[in-house]
Amino acid sequence: MNDNRPAIEPLLARLCGGAITGKDYVGYFLNEHGEELVFAQRRGDKTARLWHSDADWEMFRVGDHSIRVDGAMDGMITVDDLIIDRPEATWLSSCLAASRHLRPGRG
Repeated sequence: MNDNRPAIEPLLARLCGGAITGKDYVGYFLNEHGEELVFAQRRGDKTARLWHSDADWEMFRVGDHSIRVDGAMDGMITVDDLIIDRPEATWLSSCLAASRHLRPGRG
C-alpha cells in the first residue's frame, strides 16, 4: 500500500465547501449530467452529510430513512427537500449502508 497517496477528504472538502476530515467515511458520485454529489459520515454523528452541486452545494442531513419515494408524484425520489434520481438514490443508499456502523446504536 502506498502511504504517499493524496488524501481524498481535503479534495472533497474543497469541492463542496464542507468540513470533511480523514475521520469521515466519504463517497463521491458524478451523475450523467455532470452534477457531483459528496457524502460524509462522521463516527458518532446520528446523521451523515450530503452535498449536491445542482443544489449550490447546500448541505443536507441524511440518515437511514431519508430517501423517500412519492408514489403520488410518479415515483419522485427526495432526500429532505432535494429531488434526486434513481442512480443517485442507489449510490446514497450504498453510502448509508456502508457507514451505518459509524452512527450511534447502529453498529
